[in-house]
Amino acid sequence: MQTQCNTDAVHFQPLGRRDIVGLFDGGSITSDAGALLLREVENKLGVIRRLAECFTDHRDPDRVEHSVEQLVAQRVYGLAMGYEDLNDHDELRHDPLLAILVEKHDPTGQDRRREQDRGKALAGKSTLNRLELSPPGASENSRYKKITACLAMMESLLTDLFLEAHAAPPKEIILDFDATDDPIHGDQLGRFFHGYYDEYCYLPLYIFSGEHLLCAQLRPADQDGAAGSVGKLAAIVSRIRQAWPDVRIVVRADSGFCRENLMRWCEENNVDYVLGLPKNERLSGEIDLQLQLAAAECEATGEPARRFKDFLYQTRTSWSRERRVIGKAALRDSSGTLGASVY
Repeated sequence: MQTQCNTDAVHFQPLGRRDIVGLFDGGSITSDAGALLLREVENKLGVIRRLAECFTDHRDPDRVEHSVEQLVAQRVYGLAMGYEDLNDHDELRHDPLLAILVEKHDPTGQDRRREQDRGKALAGKSTLNRLELSPPGASENSRYKKITACLAMMESLLTDLFLEAHAAPPKEIILDFDATDDPIHGDQLGRFFHGYYDEYCYLPLYIFSGEHLLCAQLRPADQDGAAGSVGKLAAIVSRIRQAWPDVRIVVRADSGFCRENLMRWCEENNVDYVLGLPKNERLSGEIDLQLQLAAAECEATGEPARRFKDFLYQTRTSWSRERRVIGKAALRDSSGTLGASVY
């Protein structure tokens, strides 16, 4: 069946007095035109603008051609389009499409102050490097790196965006904690070998609620996967309860987060939790009967079988008190496996 598609042009948000129009008649073509949709989202939500507000710019305003917001936007849009390396921006600085995304009113770069910069509307790798690597104590007296970031403001922004995404407070939210590997292929600062992942990597901490990211902390891999989780949780819970004082909060994570300090903080601050619990001989003994019953059912029916047991449990040294454990005995065939969770 022949389609009835007669669209000649697609009109996007204007850039000052310039019209931004998508045409289908050839000419200069980019494979990244889909990024214009990201610009539409940014114009509605202002996420990049608010992220830029987390920086302090100590540069001389009379000598600045790329604002902090433009630098942040250039880096964010570049990452979104798959250009992860700062070196990519020595070519991307010529790209009119990226300049439009960044809100450069001269996207071809013909009005740059210095002749050698003309035709390059955007910042190069060196300028972006100074944005990313300025130390916390940088000031107007620093030689090159004069743009400082406030990490606390950035972390609060993620929580604020999560809160603003809800028209009304939910009755319950689940905060999922996870630590995973971020492989390192060079000799970067903080490079350590992680035995579980069998590679050199970072070990970032993530906290999600559904599809919403509330925390992304880059950490070296020479530490426990739960390191720092209590502090991040405390800050997020405090901010959420300011806006939603009655919401029920549940922390959910695997056995890597089953730590005394995390469980105790949750108990003292009215936060529920469901944490995985590593297997050991004592736990296996507690559900031995359930495993036998599941095995009998599996043999009789030929189908997978599960049995559960609710009991109190305390480690010999690491826990300060007894806690409730749900033990699960599950069989898919003749071999049994144990799963246990704590909450």
